[in-house]
Amino acid sequence: MSYETLDYQVEDGILTLTLNRPDRMNAFNGAMCRELIAAFDAADADDAVRVIVVTGAGKAFCAGADLEKGGDTFNRHKRQGEPEGDTLRDGGGTVSLRIYECTKPVIGAFNGAAVGVGATMTLPMDIRMASTKAKFGFVFARRGITMEACSSWFLPRLVGPMQAAEWVYTGRVFSAEEALKGGLVRSLHEPDELLPAAYELAREIVDNTSGMSALLNRQLMWRMMGADHPMEAHKVDSRAIAFMGESADAQEGVQSFLEKRPPQFKLSPSKDRPPFYPWWDERPFK
Repeated sequence: MSYETLDYQVEDGILTLTLNRPDRMNAFNGAMCRELIAAFDAADADDAVRVIVVTGAGKAFCAGADLEKGGDTFNRHKRQGEPEGDTLRDGGGTVSLRIYECTKPVIGAFNGAAVGVGATMTLPMDIRMASTKAKFGFVFARRGITMEACSSWFLPRLVGPMQAAEWVYTGRVFSAEEALKGGLVRSLHEPDELLPAAYELAREIVDNTSGMSALLNRQLMWRMMGADHPMEAHKVDSRAIAFMGESADAQEGVQSFLEKRPPQFKLSPSKDRPPFYPWWDERPFK
């Protein structure tokens, strides 16, 4: 598939997904929304992709919604192609949910400003790393709108309710250093060292771990964030480790350790999933 707003490159198990509207600071629009969902669909279906690194072209990561339509930017009735009737789904939310459903680890590499949906759609990514030049902002109240892209669910869980409240209520843009201190990002890097650091982390996952283990572990952690008792985790943990314990990947993991050699895992995340996957209820709107 060809993309208008993204660059999609796979090399040695790592997909680099670059938001590619540098003339608009990679601002989010309808085409980018659709293409991000399609790109994650393609990545999930391709066993050659083990880890996804998301970054931006030019000096920004994503400056948020494209405001070229002025005051009607957020008026769904004034946007072409917007479904009518009772279907009320914000575009950023559809992207966040697709990333949440992803079967591969996702690393966000913030090369520059990430504001509005440019920040919220990254919250379901597993690890976020930032350039020292990056800036962040949950600016919705300053634009007269509300949180979107499922951020009212993700943000308090990631950084805690008090930090989330301060950033959302003020709507101010803040530095990479504050993002690190507040727990939004894992690490800061000089601009020319950001992608090498992201690739180094991705490479550690690709070279040393089972793709099936990554698929199950990612969903176990995300799905259990909403569980009301650890027994829910115990139930599905037990099924997952029983399945993997009988698999060729478990045999290989132990044998490669004993023989002090790199593992050669064989299970296909797209084809060899356990019979109980997906174990969660069907999500609304899906």
